[in-house]
Amino acid sequence: MKRLLRPFALMIVVALSALPLTARAELHIDITRGKIEPLPIAIPAFAGGASAANDITQVVSADLERSGLFKPIDPQAFVDKDPASHVPPNYGDWRVINAQALLTGSATQMPDGRLQVEFRLWDVFAQQQLTGLRYTTTASNWRRIAHIIADAVYKRITGEDGYFDTRIVYIAESGPLDHRVKRLAIMDQDGANNRYLTDGKALVLTPRFSPSTQEITYLSYARGTPRVYLFNIDTGQQEVLGDFPGMTFAPRFSPDGNRVIMSLSVHGASQIYTLDLRTRRAVQLTNTEAIDTSPCFSPDGQHIVFNSDRGGSQQLYVMNADGGNVHRISFGSGRYGTPVWSPRGDLIAFTKIDNGQFYIGVMHPDGSGERLLTSGFLVEGPSWAPNGRVLIYFRQTAADARGRGSSSRLYTIDLTGYNEREVVTPTDASDPAWSPLLP
Repeated sequence: MKRLLRPFALMIVVALSALPLTARAELHIDITRGKIEPLPIAIPAFAGGASAANDITQVVSADLERSGLFKPIDPQAFVDKDPASHVPPNYGDWRVINAQALLTGSATQMPDGRLQVEFRLWDVFAQQQLTGLRYTTTASNWRRIAHIIADAVYKRITGEDGYFDTRIVYIAESGPLDHRVKRLAIMDQDGANNRYLTDGKALVLTPRFSPSTQEITYLSYARGTPRVYLFNIDTGQQEVLGDFPGMTFAPRFSPDGNRVIMSLSVHGASQIYTLDLRTRRAVQLTNTEAIDTSPCFSPDGQHIVFNSDRGGSQQLYVMNADGGNVHRISFGSGRYGTPVWSPRGDLIAFTKIDNGQFYIGVMHPDGSGERLLTSGFLVEGPSWAPNGRVLIYFRQTAADARGRGSSSRLYTIDLTGYNEREVVTPTDASDPAWSPLLP
């Protein structure tokens, strides 16, 4: 199988020196507040003559705009139509169009065929360079370079890590509702470079990335009975995890990537197990007559959140990693499911069903501070961006009386609840999972 996630072999990164900083306050966006007015940023077309220069400019601009934190200014408004990328700009030309930040860059094809891309980020009002980097890599990596530049701009202005150089794995759906074909698929976080990893002959569900981004665990009906599988993205190799007597489902990796946590269903009840991927030793963590499922580790590996009906209705519970100290954390109205711990450790995202309406929400690990971010006929399956500031999920619309018209699409939303965007896919889509930043 063709390698899908290419590391930057032999990539060279060089910091571009900045001018001495002035005493003025630097440009900053505080993303911990509520609704934020997007910061106006000018992004002229990258110079240098490489065929990918304009494409890089467009991808960087689109990444920043979709975050909801930046507002790229229409190039038609630029006074300086072709600013140099390596010298300080005429700041007055950019202040007059109300740009607060300016991103200049170039992309050059080197004699050996490699691509050299550099950028500088300028604070227009403080009249200083904020950051600058030069990358030298293979020409085919131009899109990843663009995402990495967008991440650098995001981090320099917000103080938080970006999330643009990442992938999404999801279930691609096609065909009529009564004979749905579901394939494992992968794409860039902006919907580009979509690839199908399975052929659709077996039903697949709930894919999740490993911390290394090179493996995916998921549920498959390949042998008739639902089983948890491991898929190697590099080789295309698939293997079933564990020889259990019942159905296994709802898999996720541990933070160190050495274990998979999942549910095992036998005689109407389901228990939570971990499976060591090195020794293949399974450890049972819960032992009740209830349905315990959808487990997810905290980022430090010390705790597990899951949903259970042990109290009479489906609610969220947290326990220690060894199965001890089980306690309920959800106490609002309705039923709660599909919990997933933020990579930052500060929040747990969930799906909630209340009075026939579905919601995506977040709460603190102790159950306090519940906030509902979005709702719909069916919204489900939240997954965190690696910086813990954005969620991806799927939204399904209702079918008509004849079972027609239903669709399932992917959306992202930030923690303010205001910036909700569709991630366009070639077919219907569900069960998304966000990768860590790529190595």
